Amino acid sequence: MDTIALKGIKKVYHMGGDVKVHALRGVDLTVKEGEFAAIMGASGSGKSTLMNIIGCLDSVTAGDYFLDGVHVNDLDKLQLADIRNHKIGFVFQGFNLLPRTTALENVELPLLYDRRGRIKDPRKRAIEALERVGLGDRMDHEPNRLSGGQQQRVTIARALVNDPALILADEPTGNLDSKTSIEVMSVFQELNREGITIILVTHEQDIARYAKRIIMLRDGLILKDEPIKVYRSAADDLSVLRNAMDNGGNEEEIVQ
Repeated sequence: MDTIALKGIKKVYHMGGDVKVHALRGVDLTVKEGEFAAIMGASGSGKSTLMNIIGCLDSVTAGDYFLDGVHVNDLDKLQLADIRNHKIGFVFQGFNLLPRTTALENVELPLLYDRRGRIKDPRKRAIEALERVGLGDRMDHEPNRLSGGQQQRVTIARALVNDPALILADEPTGNLDSKTSIEVMSVFQELNREGITIILVTHEQDIARYAKRIIMLRDGLILKDEPIKVYRSAADDLSVLRNAMDNGGNEEEIVQ
C-alpha cells in the first residue's frame, strides 16, 4: 500500500506584487508503507515545502496528494486537523515541548485534540509510548531535567502516541551532538523495523545514511531518488562508538 502518493505537485508562493516563488515545480513521489526515506537538498531546494505539504501543514498550488488512500486536496481545515492528529506524527529539530510540563504530560497532549475519542485511556497510551523509546524512568521529569537526546525521545513518543501511519522528522538531530544523533537515529530505525513509515528531512549526509532511501531535491524538483543498498545500522555504530570512547578515543574523530 502507498502511504504517500504525490502527483505533479506544484507550490507557488506569492510574495507581493508580481513576485512569485516556485518552491515545487512538479513533484511526483510515492512512499510505500514501511519505508524509511530521507529527503535532502540545499537551502531553497524545496525540501521544507515538501515536508509541510506531506504533513498537511500547507496546501498545493497544483497536483494531487493522497495520504493513506485519502485525497488530501478535498479536505477542509477541520478534516486536515484530524488527519494530522490521527495519521501523522511530527518530530521537530527544536523539540517543541512545554517547559513546565512533565514528559508524560507532553506526550499526552495530542490526545487532548482527539475529537473522535479513539483513545479511552490517554495516560496509559502515553506511558506505553515513553516506555517504547526507553524513557519509562523519566516520565515525571520536565524538559529542563532532560538531556537533548532525552527531550527528542519525548517528542518521538509524542509522535507515536496516536499510532500514526507516518512519522515526519524535520532535522531531528540538528540540535544534537554526534553520539546523541546516532542514538536518536537508532530509535527511528527500531520504529521502522516495527513497520512504521518514516520520512526524514536532513541536510546531513551522515544522518541520511541511516535511512533506506535518499530523495534529493534541487530547485523544486526531485534530482535523484535512490534506495540505499547497504544502509548503516545506528545501533552498531553506537556500540562501536561507545567501545572506542571507553578506550580513550575522541568522539568527533571516531564519528568521522
